[in-house]
Amino acid sequence: MSDSRQKLWLTILAWTIALLVFFPIFWMALTSFKTETEAISTPPSLFFVPTLDNFTEVFARSNYARFVWNSIAVSFGSTLLALAFAVPAAYAMAFFPTKRTPSILLWMLSTKMMPPVGVLIPIYLLFKNLSLLDTVTGLLIIYTLINLPIVVWMLYTYFKDVPGEILEAGRVDGAKPMQELFLLLIPLAVPGIASTGLLSVILSWNEAFWSLNLASSNGAPLTAFIASFSSPQGLFWAKLSAASLMAIAPILIVGWMSQRQLVSGLTFGAVK
Repeated sequence: MSDSRQKLWLTILAWTIALLVFFPIFWMALTSFKTETEAISTPPSLFFVPTLDNFTEVFARSNYARFVWNSIAVSFGSTLLALAFAVPAAYAMAFFPTKRTPSILLWMLSTKMMPPVGVLIPIYLLFKNLSLLDTVTGLLIIYTLINLPIVVWMLYTYFKDVPGEILEAGRVDGAKPMQELFLLLIPLAVPGIASTGLLSVILSWNEAFWSLNLASSNGAPLTAFIASFSSPQGLFWAKLSAASLMAIAPILIVGWMSQRQLVSGLTFGAVK
């Protein structure tokens, strides 16, 4: 197969995968502008008179701004807190490893494989005794803990790709470990740290299990806002789609605006 034909097939494959991934978002956006009757019609209607009634009812039903603020506070707050713990931990394991370092990294990653429902009851009771239920602080703590293993792993791989000779040169000039970290390593690893932080924000923004079980109103983020449109009376697909679109729009815009930084950060150190 010639290079041009192979490139053509790869391009077609890439576009096909991209369209398959994007289609659910497109259909959700389309449904949000339909009436409830049109949203459940069979076969689905592609041509209809768009309406903004669903968005109006969503705004009227709940305080959307409060849910957005909770999501922003929890997502960015937990990311900053996770980076504050992960940066020195990854630095220590990358440049001052011990024989237990691989085991510690594997243990941290193994915690992500545990079903969250397995620890829901003890965490719920702990949060209840500490008065952290339905609070932004409670979600900030739990989101930090669930994202910390991924953040540490990513930063560890980025730091390992930084040439050790640079840090050795700093030590020759008398740099202390904290000076190495803040004056040498962090400036060199900014792309990796930024992409790690962005991924942590996305994971926190999309987290639903803990927000639905540990928050209901005061500290609830946008994931709980979406779930509130599922009622005993049934699913209102048009309103649910409108609420979902309003919930994912901010993070989609942030991801689209920073896609170049995300890609460059995820490939940081891939080619030396």
